[in-house]
Amino acid sequence: MLSLYPVLSPHARAKITRIEVSAAYEVEGVVTVLTAEDVPGANDTGAIVQDEILFPTEEVSYWGQAIVWVAGESEEAARLGAAKVVVEYEPLKPICTVKEAIEANSFHNAPQIIRRGEPATALQQAEIVLEGEIEMNGQDHFYLETQTSWAIPDGEGHYHVYSSTQHPSETQIIVARVLGVASNQVTVTCLRMGGGFGGKETQANPFAAIAAVTAKKTGRPAKVRLRRHQDMILTGKRHGFLGQYCVGFTSEGLITALDVDLYADGGWSLDLSPPVLLRAMLHVDNAYYLPNVEVRGRIAKTHKVSNTAFRGFGGPQGMIVIEEIIDRIARKLNLPPDLIRERNFYQEDSEDREKNITHYGQEIIDNRILRVWSEAKTRSNYTERQAEIEAFNQSHEDRKRGLAITPVKFGISFNKTQYNQAGALLLIYTDGSIQLNHGGTEMGQGLHTKMIQVAAKSLGVKLDRFRVMPTSTDKVPNTSATAASSGSDLNGQAVKDACETIKSRLAVVAAKLLNLDAPEDLDFAEDAIFCRSYPNLRIDFDTVVRHAYNDRISLSATGYYRTPNIFWDAEKGRGRPFYYFAYGAAVSEVEVDGFTGTFKLRQVDIVHDVGESLNPLIDIGQIEGGFVQGMGWLTMEELVWDREGRLRTFAPSTYKIPTISEIPERFQVHLLQRAAQNGVIYGSKAVGEPPFMLAMSVREAIRAAVAAFGNTHAVLLAAPATPEATLWAIEEIKANSAQSADRLPALSLE
Repeated sequence: MLSLYPVLSPHARAKITRIEVSAAYEVEGVVTVLTAEDVPGANDTGAIVQDEILFPTEEVSYWGQAIVWVAGESEEAARLGAAKVVVEYEPLKPICTVKEAIEANSFHNAPQIIRRGEPATALQQAEIVLEGEIEMNGQDHFYLETQTSWAIPDGEGHYHVYSSTQHPSETQIIVARVLGVASNQVTVTCLRMGGGFGGKETQANPFAAIAAVTAKKTGRPAKVRLRRHQDMILTGKRHGFLGQYCVGFTSEGLITALDVDLYADGGWSLDLSPPVLLRAMLHVDNAYYLPNVEVRGRIAKTHKVSNTAFRGFGGPQGMIVIEEIIDRIARKLNLPPDLIRERNFYQEDSEDREKNITHYGQEIIDNRILRVWSEAKTRSNYTERQAEIEAFNQSHEDRKRGLAITPVKFGISFNKTQYNQAGALLLIYTDGSIQLNHGGTEMGQGLHTKMIQVAAKSLGVKLDRFRVMPTSTDKVPNTSATAASSGSDLNGQAVKDACETIKSRLAVVAAKLLNLDAPEDLDFAEDAIFCRSYPNLRIDFDTVVRHAYNDRISLSATGYYRTPNIFWDAEKGRGRPFYYFAYGAAVSEVEVDGFTGTFKLRQVDIVHDVGESLNPLIDIGQIEGGFVQGMGWLTMEELVWDREGRLRTFAPSTYKIPTISEIPERFQVHLLQRAAQNGVIYGSKAVGEPPFMLAMSVREAIRAAVAAFGNTHAVLLAAPATPEATLWAIEEIKANSAQSADRLPALSLE
């Protein structure tokens, strides 16, 4: 198997004037050098539109872009060969920030707009109006396993690609496009991933394509396995956003109008930026009713990596904007932020039905916002702790504590309606063992475990009968990405559908063996099939399987599912894009050091709605992990590009993710009880993405602690709230408080 190593551009934007690869062949072990001339099909791996050149020939679009790849007998040979390749450039000035893109009118798309009511009129009539903006950074996925693919040619024009991909079918399509062959000549298999978080939804495709092109050219297996720094340099991140807003509200804190511009940093190519931006626009309300609102969205085109899917898929960026606004309203009115949040919640029991309908026209069925909120407050002793923290802050000049509670309302379904479908393939062998195939990919989130549970419950058999096969395009075709928190929802229903087909066949055989004439009255449980009316009439599962084979009845079945009753009108910006909503609330307490800006997370209390959990242990793990990853994004994971567009944080030495030391000793997660959801697999709810947004409570707690250092109507806190940013916020608070004190009238001694 050949190893591949890239030659990376030292410029963020430049014309390529010369590529000379001959010297690489002087290195022992170098087999070939891959350039655009070696691509038999399309030199492009774009997912939505074909704007993502695989081998650049004319211009470099971001710092670290791979120009050519060297294939060697070993990784070391490939690396040494890559060092010999000569590429000459004519540097050009890059666009590095969203604001630079706005100034240069550099965008990937026309404005997207979602509108309800008359926001302009409502703003003019508003009792109080505030304007502001918030910038938020991106985030590196930092999965444990870097991007990895290998391709094996069979000598007959077919290719088997093993890829660490969340979307095997899309990888199959892209590889076939690059090779110039039909999709049936490419099989893509994902054994499992060492983490994904959205970073392997489209970003896996170019590396799989590189391996396949090498296999095509040489006739040998070839692999791409990025080192950590290469992965961080070459792959897209969570989109950085700029939000600019104008909000109108009453003296009681009720929002009456909101006007928002959202700008997403798309990077050099489009990737999945349109649906990411749309989800941000759809979640700019979070849990709050906005009677008059207009949200405009643009995708900035910059000379940086092509930003991509990341847990939450734009939802967190939209929610941060509204949470920033809520806090500003609260401090302007000198009211508690949690009170302002409560007053603006969607209201299911309101006499005004409109107060439970989103700004894009979807009614919120089974609104559980207030329920999770109230339970989180109760379980965390929120009110009592507020008083304790106030007493602590009064007695500590250089350390302050902050307490905050924030809600989450997150829509579950793919933005793109056609992705809301899934397939499965179930094979039962004559010894009663079962092979389970489905279209979802395992990346450590426990999907395979849940799918075994679904199949076992449906068939009424023990878990140890099953073998879950690696996800592969030759078993289940045309699959959707394992993303949008929908892996269990979609694939679980497809698995259950396949099981029900098999059960309907086995029931006929069992009824015959039991001398019954109503197969529909049979139950499957405890590795047996028995009559509901006469439970003692039962026969074991294995016996029925053997008789079914002898009776020439098929023991394999496909399953299929599509999410019902969802639609989206892109032109009108209205529809019912989500099948349901997931809810949660988190209470976080922090202590901030006034000298360093560092914080200690003292306690976290979470109440989260997962419906009727398929596996509570897995779900709690997802909630904990999502929360910690969200905390990293909002407090410490800082991506830094310099003015030349070079990423300066491409290693763990400079890019800091949360460690065990950031986790509070008191970390309580409670799953909402009596919360089964209608219409989803066994009443369960998605749990992959929604918990990420619970970490907003950490940022708001830091803001509360910063506010305790002074007295001000606004606490402007960067995202991420690094120690440096927090320290600057504290200094600004102190300076503003001092100025306010200077303006107070002198006290009279008379």
